[in-house]
Amino acid sequence: MRKPVIAGNWKMYKLLSEAVNTAVGLKPLVANANDCEIVIAPVFTALKTVADRLEGSNIRVSAQDCATQNEFGAHTGEIAPVMLKDAGCSHVIIGHSERRQFYGETDESVNKKTHATIAAGLVAIVCVGEHLSERESGNANSVVAEQLNTGLAGLTVADMERIIIAYEPVWAIGTGKTATPEQAQEMHAHIRQTVAASHGNDVANAVRILYGGSVKPDNIATLMSQTDVDGALVGGASLEVESFASIVNFK
Repeated sequence: MRKPVIAGNWKMYKLLSEAVNTAVGLKPLVANANDCEIVIAPVFTALKTVADRLEGSNIRVSAQDCATQNEFGAHTGEIAPVMLKDAGCSHVIIGHSERRQFYGETDESVNKKTHATIAAGLVAIVCVGEHLSERESGNANSVVAEQLNTGLAGLTVADMERIIIAYEPVWAIGTGKTATPEQAQEMHAHIRQTVAASHGNDVANAVRILYGGSVKPDNIATLMSQTDVDGALVGGASLEVESFASIVNFK
């Protein structure tokens, strides 16, 4: 049985006090949600403070990105995964479509960041997903398979225990559009088959695959009813305590 994961990506929102207030306000509303893993991803400047305030709770803290290496050095502006662990993080989001689209993220850099994250003892939430033009041209499956095969290249079976995959159709992020449950299930099944081909059936059956793309309280239950949907990477709806708590407590 794959334990569901509900992760909130706060993107570039919330000053420090706002991040702390949101995290502290969320704690009592999800304290009894023991049947899923809960992760929130504040901005870098809030990670340490939020992690400290959540210590002892059932909410984990993720960074939204990381450097491609853990070795200290002259890498101005970069933050190594080992530094994120030192700040209280347990997860790192890698390869989000916004990083790919606006900041030059490639499948190759995703692979390096994933290896560095695992080496630091953290869990990598590796994002994949196609643009609308790629879906409309019938290339969605091949695009996602290439992202997976390159992004997860060189990982061992043991490494894959620290991998969560997030499928986020780019055309559904922040647009209000959501893949139908059937579309989500179809791609999640394809992702699982791709992982089976590269890392074996046992790994594929164990890896958690999250759906991301305009997830809201009113569509989470339908998405989660699909066989291969193991949780959600939530954007805008994770910024408000009540809406994110409703998604966590969707049952």
